[in-house]
Amino acid sequence: MVSFTATALEGIPLVQPGDDLAPLITASLTQMGLGLTDGDVLVVTSKIVSKAEGRSVRLKDVMPGDEARQYAQVTGKDPRLVELVLRESNTVSRVARGVLVTEHRLGFVSANAGIDQSNTADGDEGALLLPEDPDASAERLRADLQTRTSATIGVVLSDSHGRPFRMGNVGVALGVAGLSALLDLRGDTDLFGRRLQISMVGYADLIASAAALVTGEGREGRPVVLLRGLPPTTESGRASDLYRAAEQDLYR
Repeated sequence: MVSFTATALEGIPLVQPGDDLAPLITASLTQMGLGLTDGDVLVVTSKIVSKAEGRSVRLKDVMPGDEARQYAQVTGKDPRLVELVLRESNTVSRVARGVLVTEHRLGFVSANAGIDQSNTADGDEGALLLPEDPDASAERLRADLQTRTSATIGVVLSDSHGRPFRMGNVGVALGVAGLSALLDLRGDTDLFGRRLQISMVGYADLIASAAALVTGEGREGRPVVLLRGLPPTTESGRASDLYRAAEQDLYR
């Protein structure tokens, strides 16, 4: 039988700028009578990483430019928020009422450059940017936790994204450390011996979505999930492995 468990950690406090996440996580594990073992994967919402890394911005400190003001008229968004979106983006893909779809500076495409205003102390007058380098943040957290626990683990920093042709958000991996992000199955065979030609699995995204089932999207306050029993992977990948190259994008 193949199975795994997903356990949301309890007692993680509201994270503040400068907080060290590793001791908060290990304290929660201890409180719940849990420990980390080899092969465990911790999924940590990128929001608490952003908060700890001081990625909060007060809109009163943002001066929108002409481009931001133009997009704000189309989208109906606060021009200061649009300015932040543009600063965090390489290009603008689509503009519509209520949304800007952009290529984030990290290389993925998302709405509003992943900037969030939910569950932030400043409410509508504040915004939370994604971590500066999510893969590096995941690796630092992994190294700290491994030093504290002597367990070899994986870490995924997660976010929730919408999809172009389907309703509803799903969990995605923004940072990966200690496990494969993408599983390339090309060359393997199916049940009938036919060789797989194009099959690739967004493994880290699947892990992020599995964790999202217990983290929630609103006021649940469960930003860290322990996944245990996942099959081991042979490589340590990065979330950037999941981003489709521009020349492979059929919608540009």
